Amino acid sequence: MLGKRPVADIRPLEILNALRVIEKNGKLEALRKTRQLCSQIFDYAIATGRATINPASTLSSVVLHPEKQQRRMLSEEQLGAFMYQMKVSGNFMSLVTQILVLTAVRTGELRLATWDEIDFTNALWVIPKERMKMRRPHVVPLSHQTQMLLKEIKIITAPRNSELVIPGVYRDNQPRGRGCINEFLQQVGWHTFTTAHGFRHTFSTILHDHDFSSAWIELQLAHVDKNIMRGTYNHAQYLDGRREMMQWYADYIDSLSEQA
Repeated sequence: MLGKRPVADIRPLEILNALRVIEKNGKLEALRKTRQLCSQIFDYAIATGRATINPASTLSSVVLHPEKQQRRMLSEEQLGAFMYQMKVSGNFMSLVTQILVLTAVRTGELRLATWDEIDFTNALWVIPKERMKMRRPHVVPLSHQTQMLLKEIKIITAPRNSELVIPGVYRDNQPRGRGCINEFLQQVGWHTFTTAHGFRHTFSTILHDHDFSSAWIELQLAHVDKNIMRGTYNHAQYLDGRREMMQWYADYIDSLSEQA
């Protein structure tokens, strides 16, 4: 559309229309990089006498940004409707997405999860520090619902004999792409309401609204501050509290989906 045009003839609206195509597909990080690259190209064109204005420089305020998209979150009513749709669907990615919602982990932590991290006996998922953003081991209490979803996935993927909980589409021991959850949300029509990262904001908001301990919530999100473990609770009590919280959250989501 723009490739063969003289650079000096290209106007802001033309670039905006091209960027809207990327934006519509929900690929906001690609949108950001494309806009920046366009701006750099026009800066170079100005410096070399090929153009006099940079039509891409004015577009930052009129397109969505990744950080704004990440913070989009579902209301309780929307969460119930979403989880109802996931349960009814029952396909592989709907199972994966339900686990993401119920555990509030980051997408990378789920995508790269291995079966040896899952302890069904103690209902825990222990993520090693090497895979954590904060470089600390992360212990995730597993609700009954999350355990059932994991066991269902294990049955589905058993013939592939993969060490990964979520093996790649084509290769058994290669994880799925970084955008797999957001791509799935787009396929099922929820990408305009939330993102994979947005489920963490939904989790935090609901639990804070229902007066759960901020320390428990922050620990579950792996937002670990050096001071967070100080006070009246020891580590075991934090874990017991988080077990209770995660089971409450799963049960509450069930009640919301039953009302959908």
